[in-house]
Amino acid sequence: MSKERYTEEHEWIRVDGDVGTMGITVYAQEQLGDVVYVELPEVGRKVEKGKEMAVVESVKAASEIYAPVSGEVVEVNEALTADPATVNRDAAGDGWFVKIRLSNTGELDGLMDEAAYKSYVEGLH
Repeated sequence: MSKERYTEEHEWIRVDGDVGTMGITVYAQEQLGDVVYVELPEVGRKVEKGKEMAVVESVKAASEIYAPVSGEVVEVNEALTADPATVNRDAAGDGWFVKIRLSNTGELDGLMDEAAYKSYVEGLH
């Protein structure tokens, strides 16, 4: 069973084989407020860990979304274009952003597990 990993920028990734599904955390969408627009990368785009790969806009602000790992975008969640509020309703499920074929699975080792991320978020308050 795959486990989620988290970044300090509040992205999550769930890996199955060599493909990771990623999105933003429940905490991130709560901080953003009502999401009104999501700009996703093109399928086939190469992304680099820690570099901007998408944009999410809310009624409060626009925020960059950073790639949690390096690789190639193999699928984007087109449903977010029509209904960006899906991110608010189900950030860890139907509100996923992209699927990335990992070019270096070792990059996952630098991400937090759920317990570490929960502790990290608690430290932000």
